[in-house]
Amino acid sequence: MPVLSGQALLDSLRRAAPLSRHEQQARALGYLVTLSAILAGVYVGHFAASLLWLALYALCYPYLSHTLSRLTPVAQHALARTVLLQGDALNVGVALVLLEYALVPSLLMIAVLLQGALLIGGARLGLLSLSSLFAVAFFAAHLLGISIQLDSPWPVNLTGLLVASVYFVLGAYFSHRQTQRLAATQAILDQERHQSAERAANLARYLAPQVWQSIFNGEKSARLETQRKKLTVFFSDIRGFSELSEELEAETLTDMLNTYLDDMSKIALKYGGTIDKFIGDSVMIFFGDPSSRGPRSDAIAAVTMAIAMRKHMKVLRQQWRAQGILNPMEIRMGINTGYCTVGNFGTETRMDYTIIGSEVNLASRLESAAESGEILISHETFAHVRDVVICSERGMQTFKGFSRPMRVYQVMDLRSELGVASRYLEFERTGFSMYLDIDTLPDAERERVIHALQQAANRLRNQLGGC
Repeated sequence: MPVLSGQALLDSLRRAAPLSRHEQQARALGYLVTLSAILAGVYVGHFAASLLWLALYALCYPYLSHTLSRLTPVAQHALARTVLLQGDALNVGVALVLLEYALVPSLLMIAVLLQGALLIGGARLGLLSLSSLFAVAFFAAHLLGISIQLDSPWPVNLTGLLVASVYFVLGAYFSHRQTQRLAATQAILDQERHQSAERAANLARYLAPQVWQSIFNGEKSARLETQRKKLTVFFSDIRGFSELSEELEAETLTDMLNTYLDDMSKIALKYGGTIDKFIGDSVMIFFGDPSSRGPRSDAIAAVTMAIAMRKHMKVLRQQWRAQGILNPMEIRMGINTGYCTVGNFGTETRMDYTIIGSEVNLASRLESAAESGEILISHETFAHVRDVVICSERGMQTFKGFSRPMRVYQVMDLRSELGVASRYLEFERTGFSMYLDIDTLPDAERERVIHALQQAANRLRNQLGGC
């Protein structure tokens, strides 16, 4: 949700809000500066009594202009403010000429006009008002043939200064009040923005990060629409999970399942997968939408992710064994590449961003056919990853829902991880379990790991020697 800054909010109010009572009062008080100077000047005989009409005009004009401005349509309020300021500039220019440029009253009237223009319209309108003022004063002086008399008696100066001081003090007070209101409004907007961000973050948990980010950025819309794209689809579940659910308490099972899904999700996001859904212990992920690096890169990312998940299961099994869960659970996975229909499915009030198609079904069938710890892939996926991944051909297999047999491959490992250059080592026997991943092992911990392995080897040798 867009949030206005304090200055932007003030500008918006200036452009759109109706002409307020405070503006009328400020304009009336500003004209009192001219009125007081004229009355004081006439009283001491410095100005001619004929200028009293100008005093009456200065008294009536603010109320007349405000009454006319209230008849202005809402859409024209910004224009009305500009017109009124130009009217003020014209009046001040004529007053300067009629008062023969009396120095102190002239400077006070210019200052009052400039402050009002700056507060209402900013620097641009302030410069425009000054330009209009001096242009009117120049032409009026030439037209009326009035000479410039800069001097003015002290009663005129004192009266003008007192009224102008009241104007500026009240202007500062109302500006401070306005600043406080804007600060309070900004605080409310910041709080609403924070609450909106929290709500958005909570709602985003129900969507894949790539999907809600695309919607948030405007790249995708929340409409019932789909498209055909070549995707790599991944399915996995835990072999033996159903049997385990009958043995464990619901709380323990829930904690174990959430840990598993959380770790698998982190691995999926690391490799750029879009998490479609969780179905119990099953996970459905696809690559190639909303963003794609090309079918080959998407397939490699999916298979590499699957290998990383299989490795991480070693770590999870050690954690679960430490919690007393001895059932050796394994993950099984199936991957297929092909054209799928992807987009929003459902109704206008409830929709789901997912994928459908026979290629999705084939990935699910491959996962169901896999043994514990196996990763089965289709021939098209194999064609994309064969240069990066070592695979073993499993021959032709027939799957439910498909009339013809499919060539299937079992993923062994990444080519870069085989041989002496392998970055991980795993070994499990009854009473012994080891999983070593050099890439994720911090440098600071390596000496401690070496020391622990040496201690274990020495203790094992000593016991063997004593037998």
